[in-house]
Amino acid sequence: MITKSRDELYDLVERILSAAGADADNAAITAEHLVRANLSGVDTHGVFHVSGYVEAIKKGELAPAAKPDILKQKGSSILITGNWTFGQVAAQFATGQAIELAREHGISVAAIVQTHHIGRLGHYSEIAGEADMISMVWAGGFGEVQPAATPYGGRGRWLHTNPISMGFPAGEESTTMFDFATTAISGVKVVNARKRGEPVASGCIVDRDGNPTTNAEDFFDGGGHVPFGGHKGYAIMMAAEFLGRIFSGSDAYVEPNRAGPILRHQGVSIFVMRADLFQDLSDYQHLADELQQRTRTIPPAAGFDEVLVPGDPELRTREIRQRDGIPIEDDVWNDIKKAAESVAVEV
Repeated sequence: MITKSRDELYDLVERILSAAGADADNAAITAEHLVRANLSGVDTHGVFHVSGYVEAIKKGELAPAAKPDILKQKGSSILITGNWTFGQVAAQFATGQAIELAREHGISVAAIVQTHHIGRLGHYSEIAGEADMISMVWAGGFGEVQPAATPYGGRGRWLHTNPISMGFPAGEESTTMFDFATTAISGVKVVNARKRGEPVASGCIVDRDGNPTTNAEDFFDGGGHVPFGGHKGYAIMMAAEFLGRIFSGSDAYVEPNRAGPILRHQGVSIFVMRADLFQDLSDYQHLADELQQRTRTIPPAAGFDEVLVPGDPELRTREIRQRDGIPIEDDVWNDIKKAAESVAVEV
């Protein structure tokens, strides 16, 4: 395990991405996003991905200096192509467009096609929250070429991790936010378990015959992810596929050899709503603050120290890691060093 400060890690990631071909803005946006994910404790969506991005650039799957464009706009809806650039660049642009449209129309939706991995979805909910906007982010299409999940009541691979995020701004309190895969765990956790020779948590994956397993090798031998929450998580996974891939029409924008098999069909929809759509903002903020504060007064159950509000763990971890540094697993750090060496960046 190695520990790096936020600034040290940002500087290194920004230099690696720049050396790999990213322009200054794209490198800065992507580096900030990845490091913020680690700061927030979401290590599966942080600097773990640096080596994969560099490899995707070398293969021509990711266009590091490309910029997102508007394909079409109608009223308060907008369709954006990432032009196969970093997903963080495209999704941050789309979030900004959705916020501006919501300021004018009250409610808006921005859909994204032709982009690479967009990272931690909660990042975009936090951006919207800072603008006093309620948001929902839905992503799908990852399983069209290489499915990785198993439907409730079935066996065999189908769909994928299909993540979602929602954010609800407050007044004095921080944005209430959640961000998770609609599978029991993220794909990166299974990859890491295999690399480190560790078991996967119980109830998260099945083998090729649909039997529960904790052996990561069973997943890579034809097994699959399990939807969280049984039939309820399965339904939300389906909703993410509808609102991500099908609603955005991302299949129509697929290009051979772009984005890799998992991301090629990716579609993302970002819904944004003004928090003051039906009442004064001050009234909304008062009620939002009161809900958070009242929730935290609930007595904790046995084995818990307190009741938290969604978003609290990320906020608290961010404060700790900003002060004490960001821990990075040895295998992740070695991959980052190899990526840096491949583009002649000194670590």
